[in-house]
Amino acid sequence: MKKIQIEGNQLLEGTISISGSKNSAVALIPASILSDEKVTIDNIPNISDIDALNEILTYLEAKVEYQKNTMIIHSDNIVNKEIPESISTKLRASYYFMAALLGKYKKVEMYFPGGCKIGLRPIDQTLKAFELLGAKVIENKNKYTITAERLIGTNIYLDMPSVGATINTMLVAVKAEGTTIIENAAKEPEIVSVATFLNSMGAKIRGAGTSKITIDGVDQLNKGFTEVIPDRIEAGTYVLAGALMGKNLIIKNLIPKHIESLILKLKEIGIPMKIGTDSIQISKTDNLRSIHLKTLGYPGFPTDLQQPITVLLTQCLGDSVLQETIYENRFQNIYYLNKMGANIQIHNDKIKITGPTKLVGTEVVATDLRAGACLVLAGLSAQGTTVISDVEHILRGYENIVEKLQTVGAKIEIIEI
Repeated sequence: MKKIQIEGNQLLEGTISISGSKNSAVALIPASILSDEKVTIDNIPNISDIDALNEILTYLEAKVEYQKNTMIIHSDNIVNKEIPESISTKLRASYYFMAALLGKYKKVEMYFPGGCKIGLRPIDQTLKAFELLGAKVIENKNKYTITAERLIGTNIYLDMPSVGATINTMLVAVKAEGTTIIENAAKEPEIVSVATFLNSMGAKIRGAGTSKITIDGVDQLNKGFTEVIPDRIEAGTYVLAGALMGKNLIIKNLIPKHIESLILKLKEIGIPMKIGTDSIQISKTDNLRSIHLKTLGYPGFPTDLQQPITVLLTQCLGDSVLQETIYENRFQNIYYLNKMGANIQIHNDKIKITGPTKLVGTEVVATDLRAGACLVLAGLSAQGTTVISDVEHILRGYENIVEKLQTVGAKIEIIEI
């Protein structure tokens, strides 16, 4: 069993380069099978979620070529067969295959997706969109059979601006008859990335990145190319590492606009930064101010950075209040932060962090991906040794996290128990 061991309180100095976005890549790969020719996706991150998607592609008999961080996918001869539970539950993003196969073949059979246990994470908005486009959905013991004689464009209003439902609706609508309009669509950069990729294949999508997306259906999608955008959550995580322990730490290959909500909160806290076109230089400082923060859909503060920023808030003077509005089970990291010396109280969907407090290394557990990132940050800034269990959660979302931190001075390693 792998664990991550960290000897804390080491200054971080040098440069960390951001990898391709996990949340973008895991949607682009399923989207590729809508093409009837080969497609190329560059800047793919080397993480276990990509391995799980590649397993599904191989199961569907797609031909996949790897050239460093580039995937070339030939899906013209894939076999549309039931995707079994053993592979569909390895990650949440497997349900993008549900939409892509329905869009291409008007039929899909697969089991409910997996992913981190951070809340209910229902797919009701996705299924509603499928039905409005003309599909029939049958659920039987966690297995979905979805079929359509015809997929016909329509107006779809999402009850909440869900990223997954927005992407899934696009994937089905690109080959539906007529025009589909998605109202109250999510605006995340990953949605723009998927729309750009589909348009490179011949799709007709307008308005991605706004609350209204219009899709004119086409009969065929051809070869296409895209480059995965930088991972804004990875970028935010390392920027937070710099705020905690940085000495002129440089985070490069990021898009500052994508993490503007974090940057503004760090300025409010009192963290000095130098922001470039595609980089941020950041150092730790004293006399940090407490803040109030609420997670929201993009361009609001991302739920995926809620757990990581909590570590920094333990070092702020006074009471910080953080409200989680996206997932109802995203405070599992709090027990372990308190075990390390934090003073955090949970009140329904809010936490109150009283600081500053000294963090001390101990044994902790990564209950999910971003909770794991939170505990890595806590270990980096703590006195003594921190040992993190269940690190598979972390490794599935952060490419070479141990190696990247080692290069800037962190005493961190993977150990085998």
